[in-house]
Amino acid sequence: MPRPAIELIRSRELTDRVPYAYAAVARDVSRLVYTAGACPLDEAGVVAAVGDVAGQATLAMANLVAAPRAAGAGLTDVVKTTIYVASSRREDLVTAWDVVRSQFGEHDAPSTLLGVAILGYPDQLVEIEAIAALR
Repeated sequence: MPRPAIELIRSRELTDRVPYAYAAVARDVSRLVYTAGACPLDEAGVVAAVGDVAGQATLAMANLVAAPRAAGAGLTDVVKTTIYVASSRREDLVTAWDVVRSQFGEHDAPSTLLGVAILGYPDQLVEIEAIAALR
């Protein structure tokens, strides 16, 4: 049986009490897909769900799925994500994280979660970027 293109790595030297792999190996890759930060923009290009971290994370994830799909990739091809939340409140970061993780299911690719001072669009609270690998 061939190995999957992406192998998620867990280390016995690090705690297993985190909801993500610590590293990922992309094998026999023919293409890498780098997404721009997926924003919570609706079809008109307007920030939606103003003031709602979960609502913005949900829309940003929908937009994130669409970008790599146009290149032939899906969430199970993602090697790493970075999640930005314009908040200094840990609760807001966890809210965004929970939405993103729920979309990835068992594919717990390495991820970085950051609280930042501000994002690019007025009223924007969440932005998500990803790197995917394809055979």
